[in-house]
Amino acid sequence: MATIGSFKRNEDGIISGQIRTLRFSTPARFVPVEDKTSENSPDFRVFAPNRVELGAAWKKISETGNPYLSVSLDDPSFPAPVFAALIPT
Repeated sequence: MATIGSFKRNEDGIISGQIRTLRFSTPARFVPVEDKTSENSPDFRVFAPNRVELGAAWKKISETGNPYLSVSLDDPSFPAPVFAALIPT
């Protein structure tokens, strides 16, 4: 599996870091959604600088019981949405 970023969580729950691919590199922040409208709504919104929204993330639990974020990123420069997992290390 390819690694396309590295992130750290700060004390207010925002996860920030850098997304890097062969054609794309940007700082990014995972901001918690405080006013979820339904159980299926994302838990985080993913933003590039200037509050440009890149995608969303949902809290999940793996089969082995480990928490992670299921991430969907989309940008006009992508040929298709990118699906990824943000896994704590």
